[in-house]
Amino acid sequence: MTVDEGRRRDTFPDGSGTGTGALPDSLLAAWKARVAKNPQGTALRFFDGALSAQEVDAASDALAAAFEARGTGRGDRVGVYLQNIPQYALVLLALWKLGATALGLNPMYRRRELRRIIDDSGAVGVVCADADVHETLGTLAGSTVRWLVSTSALDYQSRDDPRVFATTQRHAPAPDGDLVVLIAEFTGRSPSPVRPTCDDVAFLTYTSGTTGPPKGAMNTHGNVLSVVSTYASWTGLSDGDVVLAVAPLFHITGAVVNATISLLTDTTLVLTGRFHPEVVLEAFAEHGVTCTIGSITAYNAIYELPQAGPHHFASVKALYSGGAPIPPATVERFQERFGVYLHNGYGMTETTSAVIAVPAGDRAPVHRPSGTLSIGRPLPNLTARVVGPHGDPLPSGEQGELEVSGPQVVPGYWGKPEATRQTMPEGRLRTGDVAVIDEQGWVYLVDRLKDQINVSGYKVWPREVEDALYEHPSVLEAAVVGQPDDYRGERVVAYVSLKAGLHATAEELIAFSRERLAAYKCPRTIHFVADLPKTQSGKIRRAELRRTGATEPSAPSKD
Repeated sequence: MTVDEGRRRDTFPDGSGTGTGALPDSLLAAWKARVAKNPQGTALRFFDGALSAQEVDAASDALAAAFEARGTGRGDRVGVYLQNIPQYALVLLALWKLGATALGLNPMYRRRELRRIIDDSGAVGVVCADADVHETLGTLAGSTVRWLVSTSALDYQSRDDPRVFATTQRHAPAPDGDLVVLIAEFTGRSPSPVRPTCDDVAFLTYTSGTTGPPKGAMNTHGNVLSVVSTYASWTGLSDGDVVLAVAPLFHITGAVVNATISLLTDTTLVLTGRFHPEVVLEAFAEHGVTCTIGSITAYNAIYELPQAGPHHFASVKALYSGGAPIPPATVERFQERFGVYLHNGYGMTETTSAVIAVPAGDRAPVHRPSGTLSIGRPLPNLTARVVGPHGDPLPSGEQGELEVSGPQVVPGYWGKPEATRQTMPEGRLRTGDVAVIDEQGWVYLVDRLKDQINVSGYKVWPREVEDALYEHPSVLEAAVVGQPDDYRGERVVAYVSLKAGLHATAEELIAFSRERLAAYKCPRTIHFVADLPKTQSGKIRRAELRRTGATEPSAPSKD
């Protein structure tokens, strides 16, 4: 079954389109059109702080000039190692004004995780939180990075909510300066004129993909513009809307359909730092939020708050959940309590975020054979089809691998032509997800082809977790799989056999992994087994572990 939306065209939401499908020639051009349209309109809100489009434009001009003074130019990659704060948006715009590329870095990454991406990308600079300067300097020593600029999350607001800011103490800035100080120093200056094209890379976003170490998906200006245009139309985004950044901005979903979509339209982007359910709930009501997308884990956390009620969502036009399909019961429960329907959305790093979604105002049907709620219909200009093992299209109702193609799909992985050819043959992305498309074009995900684990919308590659466990002196063998979790979608579960005569507890191994990995990658449960199931060639059978579960005592993580 093939669903082809290639003939549908939408005018870019900032009005810069021609009405015949034309888009701006870059994100920078779209931003300039937004500023010209309503320079005094509020672009960013951060608690009690606010910045107009004109103020954001001037600040990002100054920041771009500061980065240029440090030798940064067109095509360079710069790491953005921050939570959801206004500085993130300022850095994005500054880099696009230089023709440079924003390298999204998860702030939870530590040491080896961070260094691996820096080395692969060849980043020339990094912007980090001032509290992370000391450790980041150690991690970057000897790398391609030539400069490090820091910033404080306390800037651009004065509320200092203790739930978000553990302390109001500021840390010493990075060697190459504090971001806000640099903006003041370079105020009134602009970088050398650059005109990016749709083929320039706007974001370099790392994904574990289907095999091997993380790969950098090259999200071009054209890719991002296509998603921004179609998603804005699909979800009914319009002038004056307020977009809340629930999804983290270092993730492709947050970067594109929270941050960029708001920056390029006459809407307001509300930021609240790292996700805290109480703070996000209050932001809905305080700022009159109309639209957002977040993981089902975030919505579940909000649902668990006893004080949450319909009044918090009174202004909402459309809520979307991405990262993992939503169980039908969860959607019904949420709507019954709050009066708001949760729309499914689907995308990948390689598709520059959302490319399949439930249209605003529609209700997703349920696939009766599997009980799966539809993830939606293909957005305009996307072709989606279900294919067999050899790439042959399958008829409607039959399950196979979901394959997508269109202007949203990245041209490839950074420096990895062979991985690009394997995953995107002739520009068609093999998603690794087993799907069914019905006669009406609704898409249902019914299984996964990958070993990759999906935790609250974050992707976890088992080998990376196993490698961390193998560093413990007592571990003989380790295998990591995903198991269903009502709260997170999936949880990381490890099966471990110990060396003869040595001992380790589950708590010890979980704590050991936390020193080496981001928290969401760490095992929630450790099963100790005498032997791991293997093929005749000695390969551990993860599928069997997922299917049969543990056969010996286990211990869960306490958090």
